[in-house]
Amino acid sequence: MSKAKLGAELKPFLQQLSFAPHTAKAYDRDISALIQFCADRRVERWEDLEESHVRAFIACLHRNGKSSRTLQRTLSGVRAFLRFLVARLVLASDPAACVKAPRAQRKLPRVLDVDQAGRLMQEGADDALACRDRAMWELLYSCGLRVSELVGLDRCDVATKDAELRVLGKGNKHRILPIGRCAIEALGAWLPWRRTLLNDPAEDALFLSRRGTRVHVRTVQQRLRAWGVSQGISTPVHPHMLRHSFASHLLESSGDLRAVQELLGHASISTTQIYTHLDFQHLASVYDKAHPRAKKKSAL
Repeated sequence: MSKAKLGAELKPFLQQLSFAPHTAKAYDRDISALIQFCADRRVERWEDLEESHVRAFIACLHRNGKSSRTLQRTLSGVRAFLRFLVARLVLASDPAACVKAPRAQRKLPRVLDVDQAGRLMQEGADDALACRDRAMWELLYSCGLRVSELVGLDRCDVATKDAELRVLGKGNKHRILPIGRCAIEALGAWLPWRRTLLNDPAEDALFLSRRGTRVHVRTVQQRLRAWGVSQGISTPVHPHMLRHSFASHLLESSGDLRAVQELLGHASISTTQIYTHLDFQHLASVYDKAHPRAKKKSAL
């Protein structure tokens, strides 16, 4: 019975969320796990929930092998739910406010080097889908787009004469990005083919599927992976790798972290700073290979 009582607040919480569907599903899953945890420990009302319960819940997930990143996401969902209960006067305060998840070890993103990025764009494009794909790869790498931003582009978002792109990013924030010469050329090759796939004149999507509808994220991922294999790139290529490569190569050339932050649409510069580590890795590699006092001794 306690589980049913606790779960009564979950549905109204999920209904008022404005997140993407996959985020809402994650919140549903995480809070349902908290409800089960509380029910197992005879916590029958949310008013009885204490900070120690939340800490024990996170510790239990940690013992069961959940990663630090998963624990942080779970705690974020729990906090959002408990704040919702505070707003509804179910709770007087948020018992998760001072609970922290274990810090995740930050992994450096994998990037293509400049030669690999150039090779990826070299394959000939002589039909509609190949021209579309090449234009998508060029735009991902030229503008550092997220794949969701790419598939969300409409025809009116591109101003090829001004070499500008209008992008709707996270948090429904717009940003204006410059488009590189190669990306403009690839778009110019794709747009005539776009008209041949267009079935509904009201369809605004910049990139269309073979059925004339907006291209799907999964299609972009699968096509790019196959394209990378065909170009002999041993590392599996995914859309975010082109975004990482854009940021890394731009920072390596310019050293302007603030500009890269603006182009990527990062709210905090701390998110962008991971690319300084990538840049340092590159510099360290050059140092190790070139400096006479850094080279490893050959075997005698």
